[in-house]
This record gives sequence, C-alpha cells and structure tokens, in this order.
Amino acid sequence: MEWEDPLIWRWDRRRAVTVQASPHEATAPTLMQDARAAFEAIELPPGYSLEFDGEYGSTRDSQEALVPGIVPAIAIILLIIVVLFNAYRPPLIIVLIIPFAVVGITIGLLVTGAPFGFMALLGAMSLAGMIIKNVVVLLDQVNINIEEGMSPYDAVIESAVSRLKPVVNATATTVLGIMPLLQDIFWVSMAVTIMFGLAFATVF
Repeated sequence: MEWEDPLIWRWDRRRAVTVQASPHEATAPTLMQDARAAFEAIELPPGYSLEFDGEYGSTRDSQEALVPGIVPAIAIILLIIVVLFNAYRPPLIIVLIIPFAVVGITIGLLVTGAPFGFMALLGAMSLAGMIIKNVVVLLDQVNINIEEGMSPYDAVIESAVSRLKPVVNATATTVLGIMPLLQDIFWVSMAVTIMFGLAFATVF
C-alpha cells in the first residue's frame, strides 16, 4: 500500500499548495506584515515559487482598480472649481493645500499603528473632498470681501476670522462622528486617516 494524495490543486494550471489562515484580532495587512518576511526567508527548491493571494491579492486588485477613476475625478473637481470661481488660481491653491493632510495621515498611522491598506486609501480619497470643501468656503468669503472693496490682505484676514468657527465646527463634528469607528478593527485605518488628516489640514 502506498499513500497517494487524492486531490491535486492547481493555480494558473500549475500544481500548488495553498496555506491559509484567519487573523485573530488583527487585520489582513497586519498579518501580512508580520508573516511575509518569514515566508520569503524559506529557500525554495528549483521549479518552486511563492505567491501571495487571498485578502492581500483582493486588496491589491481593488487599489489598482481605483487608479483609472482617480484622474478623471480630479479633472472634474478642478474643472468645477475653475467654473465656480472663474479663475485658475483657486484650484492651484486647493491642490497645494491637500498635501498638508498627508502629514496628519502619516502621524495618525504611526501613532495608532494602523496599516495603510485599502480602507485607509478610501479614507484619504474622501479626505480630499472634505478639505476642498473647507478651502472653497474660505476662498468664497475672500472673493466676497474683495468685491466689497477690501484689500486682498485684509480680505484674507477677515475671511479667516469669520469662517474659522464654521470650518472648525465642521471638522470637529466629522472627527467626533468617525471616532466610534476606532474600536472596529476593519474601519480603524479609514477612521484614523480621516480624523488625523482632516484635523492637521484644518490647523495648517
């Protein structure tokens, strides 16, 4: 009698052995980060290869699927802003302000230890829209003040003072509204991204 494996698994028409695991109190990116080095340290014999799929592959495919839609979305947003203000400088100002959110996102992820995965990427994309809203509110008031005869400098100062409360209130309500998601291991990355990114961008 000789043992024979009754099931032969294939991946892309090649014989394969699949190793699966369910993370306990951790996300798939965290598990991947902890286990990847150990797997890649295994010396494979000739003809063997190692591939990562499952949740990691789904996340990678989802991130790649977002790329084709990002460029048209950014173009449409900038076009709307140009039409709204009838000028090219406001979109430039807004684009230069958005990177300030990256500072907050980086600090937030480092402090909490949350991974920058697919959910964090969704949070960052949503965050861009929130920041644009705050900037549009401020720039609109600046234009109103200039039309009323103020100098550009005074118009900016008065707008910052008059719009401080609504902008800060909007930021505070968003941050407090997302805070309950911090205790959910699936949503924590998106919550941290939006909370820290929006808070730092508002202050800057």
